[in-house]
Amino acid sequence: MSLVLGVDVGSQSIKAVIVDQAGEVVSCGSAPLTMVHEHDGWAEQDPHAYCTALRDAVRAATRDVPADQVVAMGLGSQVDGVVACDAVGAPLRAAIIWLDKRATDECEQLTAKVGADLLAERTGLVADASHSAPKMMWIRDHEPDVWRHTVMLAPAGSFVLHYLSRSYAQDAANASSTMVYDVGKGDFDAELCDAAGLDPAMLPQVLPSTDVVGTLLPDVAAELGLPAKCVLVVGTGDEHAASVGAGAIESGVVVDVTGTAEPVTTVATEPLHDPQGLVETHGHAVPGTWLIENPGFVSGGSTLWLAKGLLGIPQGDIFDRARGAPPGSDGVLFLPALSGATAPRWNDTMRGAFLGLAMNHTSAHAARAVLEGCAYALRDIVDRLRALGLGDGEVRIVGGGARDDLWASIKANVLGTPVRRVLTDEATAVGAAMIAGVGAGVFRDFAAASVAVQLDPIAIEPDSAVHRVYTDAYNRYLAAFDAVESALAHGPDCAVRST
Repeated sequence: MSLVLGVDVGSQSIKAVIVDQAGEVVSCGSAPLTMVHEHDGWAEQDPHAYCTALRDAVRAATRDVPADQVVAMGLGSQVDGVVACDAVGAPLRAAIIWLDKRATDECEQLTAKVGADLLAERTGLVADASHSAPKMMWIRDHEPDVWRHTVMLAPAGSFVLHYLSRSYAQDAANASSTMVYDVGKGDFDAELCDAAGLDPAMLPQVLPSTDVVGTLLPDVAAELGLPAKCVLVVGTGDEHAASVGAGAIESGVVVDVTGTAEPVTTVATEPLHDPQGLVETHGHAVPGTWLIENPGFVSGGSTLWLAKGLLGIPQGDIFDRARGAPPGSDGVLFLPALSGATAPRWNDTMRGAFLGLAMNHTSAHAARAVLEGCAYALRDIVDRLRALGLGDGEVRIVGGGARDDLWASIKANVLGTPVRRVLTDEATAVGAAMIAGVGAGVFRDFAAASVAVQLDPIAIEPDSAVHRVYTDAYNRYLAAFDAVESALAHGPDCAVRST
């Protein structure tokens, strides 16, 4: 029996799952990660922690299975991050991760040099400081000593891949989040790289997600408790792997992935440009397709902030607390923009807000309002996908929004359409395992690998009366967003700046 290992290199943890040839998850393990927010808009992680947590997660996953039968390994990793590495692959500073928005000036400089229209047409992206090229520019401009010794600018997945195999590589999913990659041609764009002042030779080569880059280094294999003959594939981004794990390998299905952020994705057979700039076009882990997505507002991160930062309770208790308030939270609204907004519009300087608070409101109203605010942002994106003629299939929910009955029902009632749970707890890691299995020949192709996609046979149906309540609340949410955005724009400069 051949086993494949999939790893989710996330923001709050690294998760590992082992999948057999029948598509069954036979074992799993995880290890925590921490983020550091030194300044407003900054978010960093220790790259060495990725390797340590990977070891712990894999060892936990292989504790009760025959590790010598693991034949392939794949990564589904957070995108939009930068690890500046020296000539031997050692990190020169903390990883600047996807949540970091410090490079606002650099993003504006790149956009001004090439023009917003050309940038959007070639990259498929919204010009935003969350993407990785502006972060690379920030390191160059603000940390010249680091830049002087930098040989490779790797996303988190490429850094981990190099640790495992001494090979740098990334797939189109990661490369297409840089702002210097031509998403239609499938390669880095010389004009955009020149405008950004970046050498393409400092970026990992772009290969299909399923390409085998080698086998585990012997010492790393021993550390992980895996056979050295275990092959490694290039892997992909986390939301791309989660989409694969939810069965989004061809057009139709909408996948809602609730993690620290909440990407919303669907598959297209050709690149697409959204004139409103709400959704972006990325390369997908499935060759020959593209992932049309909004890369995610802060969702699970908002529940974590409310639970630990304000209420002093475990994150999971938010859902129990929210059950004490009715649909619509008695008028309380929450805008999920604690680190800027990507819905209903992208705005780096936007910030979150509670509105409509009164003396009768309790922490239950605040908890439910956070869940509802995230569902309103989901509706922003689903509505836009369908206006573009995409995502005409069912909405599948993955992660925290799938596991909790209340949040799942809120999403169905806000959207006014059925939603279906992906039963696999770790869809990103399962998707990464599916990619590894295709690359290693364990699965013939992605269609065959879809045996690993586990869906709830019963969809969660909306309640028409509750949907009407939420339609009214959604319209107030849109008006509230406009008002808060305007107020911030006319107040003190809140744009992210380095210090």
